[in-house]
Amino acid sequence: MKLKQFLNKPIIKIISNKYLLILTTFIIWMVFFDENSLLNHREFNKEIEKLNNEKKYYKSEIEKDNALIKNLDDTEELEKFAREEYKMKKENEEIYIIQYDTIAK
Repeated sequence: MKLKQFLNKPIIKIISNKYLLILTTFIIWMVFFDENSLLNHREFNKEIEKLNNEKKYYKSEIEKDNALIKNLDDTEELEKFAREEYKMKKENEEIYIIQYDTIAK
């Protein structure tokens, strides 16, 4: 088989078409090498999803804190919170803090 016969095959004609070569080069460039490539878009989408999850988390934390602030308007709740979180006490009162050993034997 000579070169001329090889070049006259239909599949070779399609592959060696200059428009197809340019289009293929363009697609490869856009997918892998361009500043706005699909790979970069995928990374950006992952980052956006991560940031949205953080946003949801912080919104839920804000709601919890707002509920806690509403509860602390009551003096009994405020006293309970101070005793539990900050180990505060009344005068002439003793506090015993019990810590459990967390190491499993």
